[in-house]
Amino acid sequence: MATLRDVKKRIKTVKSTARITKAMEMVAASKLRRAQQRVEQAKPYAQKLDEMLSHLATASTGEIVHPYFEEREVKKRTVVIISSDRGLCGSFNTNVFRNADRWLRENDGVETEIVAVGKRSFDYYKKRQWPISDTYDDWSGQLDYDRAREIVASLTERFVSGETDEIVLIFTRFLSMVKYQLCIEKYLPVARPDVTEEDTGPSNEYIFEPTSEDIYAALMPSYATTKMVTALTESFASEHGSRMIAMGNATKNAGEMVQTLTLDYNKARQGQITKELAEIVGGAEALTA
Repeated sequence: MATLRDVKKRIKTVKSTARITKAMEMVAASKLRRAQQRVEQAKPYAQKLDEMLSHLATASTGEIVHPYFEEREVKKRTVVIISSDRGLCGSFNTNVFRNADRWLRENDGVETEIVAVGKRSFDYYKKRQWPISDTYDDWSGQLDYDRAREIVASLTERFVSGETDEIVLIFTRFLSMVKYQLCIEKYLPVARPDVTEEDTGPSNEYIFEPTSEDIYAALMPSYATTKMVTALTESFASEHGSRMIAMGNATKNAGEMVQTLTLDYNKARQGQITKELAEIVGGAEALTA
């Protein structure tokens, strides 16, 4: 049975842990606000690019020609898995890996390689059957545009050169401060924009200078970069939100544990005092007998 000194020491340890988790919760909340702003800034830009692609598809005469649209038989696939660099973020990484593993097993008919974005992703998949071709870690939960462009340059070069036939992104989409959703999207080849009858009506005739194909050539690199930046910003925002919630729950649990331990300490102390009083009364009665 634990002594009073042991219980008191444990209470002190739990209180120290609660102070740490509270500080981590506040830091995560601060980073989340900044990450959420980046997500809100990136989404309208990405939506406008999608709209521009649709308009270009409407105005283009004939087949759209650009390497990013080239669909070919998938003999080799590259899967980009975005995780966090650090832990203590609840089930954030676990959800990513569990769903990624399920998808990889369901699509195991072709040769597959992993591009690990985040240290946790590398640590997890280096022990699995799928080889890791590239690793990008040490993000600290913050977007680095230069490194994002480096990832895009590497992936697009592999696709255009024929080294890989399909690239898939697996990341966590940020919906709100307490709600996230795992997302699996095809990165390359880019899906061809849908053209409806309304888009081809007389009121939607566009004139482009230079040709729409030339504009595609200038626009598609920016589109690929924007898609990657959006995935990274949403994943980082989800990571900070998960860590904030996890640390908040840890702080709450630590407070409840301190209350329980304090109650146990008081009960044990009361029992010890009662025992000492009984011994004193017994000794006094023995002397007067």
